[in-house]
Amino acid sequence: MSDNVTTTLDVRPIPPPKKHPTIFQTFDGLAAGQSFILLNDHDPKPLYYQFQNERPGLFTWEYLEQGPEVWRVQIGRVASA
Repeated sequence: MSDNVTTTLDVRPIPPPKKHPTIFQTFDGLAAGQSFILLNDHDPKPLYYQFQNERPGLFTWEYLEQGPEVWRVQIGRVASA
Protein backbone atom coordinates (compact mmCIF):
# COMPACT_ATOMS: atom_id res chain seq x y z
CA MET A 1 0.00 0.00 0.00
CA SER A 2 1.16 3.52 -0.74
CA ASP A 3 2.82 5.57 1.95
CA ASN A 4 1.11 8.68 0.56
CA VAL A 5 -1.51 8.93 3.33
CA THR A 6 -3.22 12.33 3.24
CA THR A 7 -5.39 12.13 6.36
CA THR A 8 -7.06 9.97 8.99
CA LEU A 9 -10.85 9.99 8.95
CA ASP A 10 -12.44 8.93 12.25
CA VAL A 11 -16.10 8.24 11.48
CA ARG A 12 -16.99 7.00 14.96
CA PRO A 13 -18.50 10.34 16.10
CA ILE A 14 -20.31 10.97 12.78
CA PRO A 15 -24.06 10.20 12.70
CA PRO A 16 -24.70 6.96 10.75
CA PRO A 17 -26.57 8.56 7.81
CA LYS A 18 -23.59 10.86 7.16
CA LYS A 19 -20.77 8.29 7.47
CA HIS A 20 -20.69 6.86 3.95
CA PRO A 21 -21.21 10.21 2.18
CA THR A 22 -18.34 11.67 4.25
CA ILE A 23 -16.10 8.70 3.40
CA PHE A 24 -16.84 8.94 -0.33
CA GLN A 25 -16.28 12.70 -0.27
CA THR A 26 -12.87 12.12 1.31
CA PHE A 27 -12.06 9.42 -1.24
CA ASP A 28 -13.18 11.57 -4.17
CA GLY A 29 -10.83 14.32 -3.00
CA LEU A 30 -7.79 12.05 -3.32
CA ALA A 31 -5.38 12.23 -6.23
CA ALA A 32 -4.23 9.00 -7.86
CA GLY A 33 -1.72 7.30 -5.57
CA GLN A 34 -3.02 8.96 -2.40
CA SER A 35 -4.83 7.22 0.42
CA PHE A 36 -6.45 7.88 3.77
CA ILE A 37 -6.89 5.90 6.98
CA LEU A 38 -10.47 5.14 8.01
CA LEU A 39 -11.17 4.60 11.72
CA ASN A 40 -14.42 2.84 12.62
CA ASP A 41 -15.97 1.03 15.59
CA HIS A 42 -17.04 -1.99 13.52
CA ASP A 43 -15.87 -3.89 10.47
CA PRO A 44 -16.65 -1.65 7.47
CA LYS A 45 -17.20 -4.61 5.14
CA PRO A 46 -20.52 -3.17 3.78
CA LEU A 47 -18.56 -0.04 2.82
CA TYR A 48 -16.11 -2.24 0.90
CA TYR A 49 -18.98 -3.67 -1.13
CA GLN A 50 -20.34 -0.18 -1.75
CA PHE A 51 -16.90 0.87 -3.04
CA GLN A 52 -16.88 -2.18 -5.33
CA ASN A 53 -20.26 -1.13 -6.72
CA GLU A 54 -19.75 2.64 -6.97
CA ARG A 55 -15.98 2.96 -7.63
CA PRO A 56 -15.02 -0.34 -9.29
CA GLY A 57 -11.32 -0.61 -10.05
CA LEU A 58 -10.57 2.81 -8.57
CA PHE A 59 -9.68 1.93 -4.98
CA THR A 60 -7.39 -0.15 -2.83
CA TRP A 61 -8.42 -1.51 0.57
CA GLU A 62 -6.08 -2.76 3.28
CA TYR A 63 -7.01 -3.63 6.85
CA LEU A 64 -4.42 -2.24 9.27
CA GLU A 65 -6.30 -3.18 12.45
CA GLN A 66 -9.33 -5.46 12.77
CA GLY A 67 -11.02 -4.79 16.09
CA PRO A 68 -12.40 -5.70 18.42
CA GLU A 69 -12.82 -2.03 19.40
CA VAL A 70 -11.27 -0.16 16.47
CA TRP A 71 -10.97 -1.02 12.79
CA ARG A 72 -8.36 0.86 10.74
CA VAL A 73 -8.49 0.56 6.96
CA GLN A 74 -6.20 2.26 4.47
CA ILE A 75 -8.25 3.22 1.41
CA GLY A 76 -6.35 4.41 -1.63
CA ARG A 77 -7.14 5.82 -5.06
CA VAL A 78 -5.56 4.09 -8.04
CA ALA A 79 -4.78 5.75 -11.35
CA SER A 80 -7.75 5.61 -13.69
CA ALA A 81 -7.41 3.45 -16.78
